[in-house]
Amino acid sequence: MEKAAFEGWLESVSTTFLALSDQQRNQSLDHLISLSGAAQLRHLSNRLETLLKRDFLRLLPLELAFYLLRWLDPQTLLTCCLVCKQWNKVINACTEVWQSLCRDLGWLIDESIQDATHWKGVYLKANLRMKQLREEDAFETSSLIGHSARVYALYYRDGLLCTGSDDLSAKLWDVRTGQCVYGIQTHTCATVKFDEQKLVTGSFDNTIACWEWSTGAKIQQFRGHTGAVFSIDYNDDLDTLVSGSADFTVKVWSLSSGTCVNTLTGHTEWVTKVHLQKSLVESMMHSPGDYILLSVDKYEIKVWPIGREINCKCLKTLSVSEDRSVCLQPRLQFDGRYIVCSSDLGIYQWDFASFDVIRVIKPQQDPSSLSLLSFGKVFALLFDNHHLYVMDLRTEVTVGRWPLPAYRKSKRGSSFLPGVTSWHNGLDGKNDAGLVFATSMPDHSIHLVLWRENG
Repeated sequence: MEKAAFEGWLESVSTTFLALSDQQRNQSLDHLISLSGAAQLRHLSNRLETLLKRDFLRLLPLELAFYLLRWLDPQTLLTCCLVCKQWNKVINACTEVWQSLCRDLGWLIDESIQDATHWKGVYLKANLRMKQLREEDAFETSSLIGHSARVYALYYRDGLLCTGSDDLSAKLWDVRTGQCVYGIQTHTCATVKFDEQKLVTGSFDNTIACWEWSTGAKIQQFRGHTGAVFSIDYNDDLDTLVSGSADFTVKVWSLSSGTCVNTLTGHTEWVTKVHLQKSLVESMMHSPGDYILLSVDKYEIKVWPIGREINCKCLKTLSVSEDRSVCLQPRLQFDGRYIVCSSDLGIYQWDFASFDVIRVIKPQQDPSSLSLLSFGKVFALLFDNHHLYVMDLRTEVTVGRWPLPAYRKSKRGSSFLPGVTSWHNGLDGKNDAGLVFATSMPDHSIHLVLWRENG
């Protein structure tokens, strides 16, 4: 057929085809396909693939493609990376998608890094770490052996763990190597706190002492309590030491002279925890920058101003039950903005500006048997008689746990403590290292739980 005649015929057939119903068009196509040979069918297949299998990710503007990708779950997103090189390129270029996935896992995001490939790598590492937490494979254990009697007091700082024992000694350990750095003769230690130069100990003999690490010499002694000293805290800039005792009092001391500046009364039970911290918020009772002392007994948390020792009065008393039917645990945390304490009903969080309860977390486990170790912006570390738990505070769901041995139980609660706590505000791939948890054992050793290297 001549070209002109063919074009005229094709125009006529096309006009007629467009006038047909859908059913008639389908019948016409079926008939033409039945008349076609291999060359025509191959041509038809190629044309249909182009028309029906359009690569929308390639055709869409990048902004719209990135928006759609945000709706995919992580596993689907990783599967899409395997479709073709173009899809892998587009998905790997979407920084916001990978940052969002990392954030969902509790990872800290550095917005200044806009390399999507970097964040994809971070996500894969983060996903592996969370999988290890779920499968009880994120931690490992170690022991410190050296004391010959009950270890009651523990304090951790910057990779070093201090232990105080009934064997009349205190030891400073390098957690990474397990080596004892210092060992000095002391009294029986109920609580300890240290820095580079000194160690401060509270004792069952009702006294507090300050020791020099390098020589082991006692450089100050604080006498005045009539009961065991269960908790201490100090601030060198204020030249202030505070102590809580079984005599129901809190004492404020001059750190340098050993003089008792004030005795704070009002507690009707053993004062099991004291905490000295600068306020970061303002209220009618305090301003940002004011130093605040918190003290805890079995039922109440008391808030005191520090720096106004003359006629010092309690600013506020907090409790979880007016009739004292619910006990507080000596697991207090205060960062200048929020007060957090665990109780037999769960974990309570107070806003320090208003003193209102803003959150109550009731774990899946029995709250009365569960204790708080540390409370951050993203994660909390908890434990009971059998396990250590990592809770995602955004969902209040336990995302990991670790079995614990039969450690030495203590109602007062100083014989266990958290290690590195920076990861509780969000993991970053570097802070999931070092000590997680330490507790004293019946055989006088110290049981350590440490992060396993994230392979």
